[in-house]
Amino acid sequence: MNLLKLQMVELIEKHKKVTTVADAMGLKQPTVSFHMKNLEQELGVQLFESRSGKVHLTEAGRSLYHYSVKINALAHEAERVVKEYDQLGRGTLKIGASYVPGTYILPRLLSSFTQAYPRIQLSLIVKTAPVIKDLLINHEIDLGIMSCEPFQMPPLMGETFCEDELVLICSPHHKLASCPQLYPDQLEGVPFLLHSPDSSTRQLTMKWAQSNRIELNGHIEMDSLEAIKQVAMLGESISFVSRLAVLREVERGELVFRPIPQNPFKRYVYYAYNLDRRQSALLEGFIQHLLNPVYNINTGR
Repeated sequence: MNLLKLQMVELIEKHKKVTTVADAMGLKQPTVSFHMKNLEQELGVQLFESRSGKVHLTEAGRSLYHYSVKINALAHEAERVVKEYDQLGRGTLKIGASYVPGTYILPRLLSSFTQAYPRIQLSLIVKTAPVIKDLLINHEIDLGIMSCEPFQMPPLMGETFCEDELVLICSPHHKLASCPQLYPDQLEGVPFLLHSPDSSTRQLTMKWAQSNRIELNGHIEMDSLEAIKQVAMLGESISFVSRLAVLREVERGELVFRPIPQNPFKRYVYYAYNLDRRQSALLEGFIQHLLNPVYNINTGR
């Protein structure tokens, strides 16, 4: 078994056509078929089966596919890291971020980093925190930056970057905007804008409601923070959002934010990496840049 055969297994699962796999690998179709048979003989088990003109993995094949994906990812990473030594000041850094840091923290940091290191290529993917953790575990990104509660998920190492305070937002004309002090029961029955179920904000919102025995009037659910802010500006609805996400709207007088009453839950922005991956000089350099207070605004650092 070698890398070529493991790459072939991954591509068979993706394309389910030997001809397509051959094209993707730059090989001839008979060569791919030969390697498929050879791999089955080597392992002594059927890995592939044809159904309706397509090639599918058997149960044994799917077990091998699971490891193929990880091994192929590690091989690509090893090749990239080694090439960094031959190209001083060059390289590629793949970063994953949840919405708040990806939208309100990282743009300034990425811009200043590329100005300092113009030959470095950065890529940023913005997903929910659970997805970012999965990408780190599967070696698909180098660094994750996400808003979430404290977590332990070996082999991931998460380190605190800053607090990501959740606040209550509403229109300046909303009845709650001028209350000298808020209590949990004042929020009951008020039209509430809910985040998508898989977001850390939604999870903390529901934990707060449960801990205070409050039934929220979640009349609208949205997977867009910008949409939530726009609806809140209209005057009737409230929501819990990151303070970092509404600084501009508050400054312009379009929204106000208030502390969430009796909220014991904390959320932080973490930067996380996989301990099974070698930390390249490029990654270490970016983390140092990330932690430099000169390049950070509105994070409390």
